[in-house]
Amino acid sequence: MRFEERVQKFEYKLNDTDDQIVEYIIKNKKDTVQLSIQSLAAKLFTVPNTVTRLSKKLGYDGFSQLKNRLKDELQTTDRDQVADNLHHNIQRTLSLLDPEKIAMVNRMIQDAGRVLFFGVGDSLPFCEMMVKHLKIVGKAAEYYIHRHEMIHEISHLTGDDLIFFISLSGETPQVLEMAELCRQRGVAIVSLTHFSRNSLQQLAVVNLYCYSPKLMLNEHNITDKTPLMIVIRLLSEHYWNLSSA
Repeated sequence: MRFEERVQKFEYKLNDTDDQIVEYIIKNKKDTVQLSIQSLAAKLFTVPNTVTRLSKKLGYDGFSQLKNRLKDELQTTDRDQVADNLHHNIQRTLSLLDPEKIAMVNRMIQDAGRVLFFGVGDSLPFCEMMVKHLKIVGKAAEYYIHRHEMIHEISHLTGDDLIFFISLSGETPQVLEMAELCRQRGVAIVSLTHFSRNSLQQLAVVNLYCYSPKLMLNEHNITDKTPLMIVIRLLSEHYWNLSSA
């Protein structure tokens, strides 16, 4: 996983100081791999322990491993990247799954008064599936198909409720419309999208990711939904265990 991807995966853990260090590293990768941890900390007016903590937040063993991985990235060309296929998509999705974030989302679901799910098109069955998985253990959850029904339900949500949006692109107009309504009402939003920077994640308080880039064949959308299923299943299994504890 490249440095920028780690930052996106773990950004919910980062503070303002971390963001400043990250920004410097992204802009100065070639210089960073030549610096000692003391030199980098001095450049950023911080201390080595802060750099070490950031490295571990991003999933590295420490700053030395961070530098070694950066060196590898600098030596990698676009032609070295693996082509998208089922195995690759599954492996990338598994690498994106963060147990701490899964636990965080399930605690939010457990604590919420109402939990609503919303998606359109090919995402809708996954909303239905998640609702069924929650109802198995007695958690009240709903999903809605029609726009006017969803708007009506959102108008009755409060700050104690939670809404979960599923959109691989994160740019589906109907989903963004509902997410904006929820934001205006102060309702917590969880998003599940393909691993990319998108509009939906900017509205959510927690972002879950799978790796499922858009794929077209003969003008048909054949985007792999297996990664989406993996996240839904893992989230459900964790919630079942949480509920039975």
